[in-house]
Amino acid sequence: MNTSESAHYDLETDVLVAGYGCAGAAAAFEAAATGVEVLILDKAGGPGGASAMSGGEIYLGGGTPIQRACGFDDSPEQMAAFLRAALGPGADEQKITLYSNDSVEHFHWLVERGVPFTPSLWDAPAWVPPTDDGLMWLGENSWPFTELATPAPRGHRPTAADFGGKLLIDVLVSAAETAGATARYDTAVTSLITAADGSVAGVRARGYGQEFTVHARRGIILTTGGFVDNDHMLAAHAPRLLGHTKVSAGTDDGSGIRMAQAIGAAVRHMSTGQVGVALVPGLAARGLVVNGHGRRFVTEDTYPGRIGQAALFGQDMNIWVILDEQAYEDVPEPQRWGVRPAHVAETADELGDLLGLPAGALEATVARYNRFAARGADPDFHKSPRWLRPLTAPLAAVDIKAGVRPPGQGAARPGTGASVFTLGGLHTTVDGEVLHLDGTPIPGLYAAGRAAAGLHGEGYISGTSLGDGTYFGRRAGAAAARFRSSGLATDPADIPA
Repeated sequence: MNTSESAHYDLETDVLVAGYGCAGAAAAFEAAATGVEVLILDKAGGPGGASAMSGGEIYLGGGTPIQRACGFDDSPEQMAAFLRAALGPGADEQKITLYSNDSVEHFHWLVERGVPFTPSLWDAPAWVPPTDDGLMWLGENSWPFTELATPAPRGHRPTAADFGGKLLIDVLVSAAETAGATARYDTAVTSLITAADGSVAGVRARGYGQEFTVHARRGIILTTGGFVDNDHMLAAHAPRLLGHTKVSAGTDDGSGIRMAQAIGAAVRHMSTGQVGVALVPGLAARGLVVNGHGRRFVTEDTYPGRIGQAALFGQDMNIWVILDEQAYEDVPEPQRWGVRPAHVAETADELGDLLGLPAGALEATVARYNRFAARGADPDFHKSPRWLRPLTAPLAAVDIKAGVRPPGQGAARPGTGASVFTLGGLHTTVDGEVLHLDGTPIPGLYAAGRAAAGLHGEGYISGTSLGDGTYFGRRAGAAAARFRSSGLATDPADIPA
């Protein structure tokens, strides 16, 4: 892509950040804090992206002040052991170890930027607790993880009574801009420009109908998000994610990944994704989750995202939550998110018939569960005794495909029952350097957040997106600020658009 050694650009900066979610804000802050000039370009009308729409959970551990205030001892080693297991095959061992070792420091970094955390625990399965509790369980106390690492809750939530992502973004954006970073909105980076020495020297961008170029004297950081909004990329890399509700701000089009691939960047884990299943965790924990054969396939008191992945990738979303009246009533009405049973029957066999399950299958599953629940043990899936109780007729079934209706968000929208986003992205080092297909870093090019393949393998835990994005965004920002290309910038006028 390089031609001449001229250097005519419309704009100049030291570090350019493409994308302004949590990873971009963290990267911009760290770069600007070194005293270099930082310019952020974002295609949306303001900062935030998918980060601002999230619950705000940040996966932190190793003995944070919030953990200690709630009575939990933790260590980086136990945190890493859990993440290795929970994030599944292909998880990045080096990144997990580094992130776990630095987790307490990263907690303090967030607090110093102004992120508040309340020192109290939400002690039940949940997507987003209905309180401002600053700590929550994310499956650490569920099987099989209880056998692999000492349980400790690590879901740290910014102080908010509902979704905390917007609060997190507001704090990080304020920190970045106070440090000296500047931003341009409604402006999309469209391609990368390389220098004669192979380093990435600048970008083409388009904003308000005008095309222009930017020379980055030090480095360019891609924090443009994943590719869940690009059906062509999903079809090519992650077809199981097609046809489901997309968890994004509508701008996760894979553009950063594609423009880096155009200059030879490598990618990892492009087939992987997270699945939010439309069930209420409090109901699932108190009942049974069964598949189209009427059988259990996962422990019901685990992190609900694990149920979602198992449901989509293993059961084609053909699943039901089986409850009795007490299980339903034990979850306070506001926490049911508008969920109501689709079918009710006097016996498990009759309910199975209504659901179209094989004859006698649900009856056998419920009978086996009840028998062991009466003894306070679950040898099949090791659900905590806290949630074990025999189910009594009449029984009800919740149809996952009917969806949920979060408070204040109107009627439920029936669909597949799954909400998805991508986990795969650019192959990066722990400092965010984007690797070429030959395994060497592409000089001057960095990535973080969902544009990069971070901690994750095939699994996912809430809080690892925001945790991974902010932590490795910080490292990318610092590394980009240190970088200086040894070559001259290519004249963008000589590069085909």
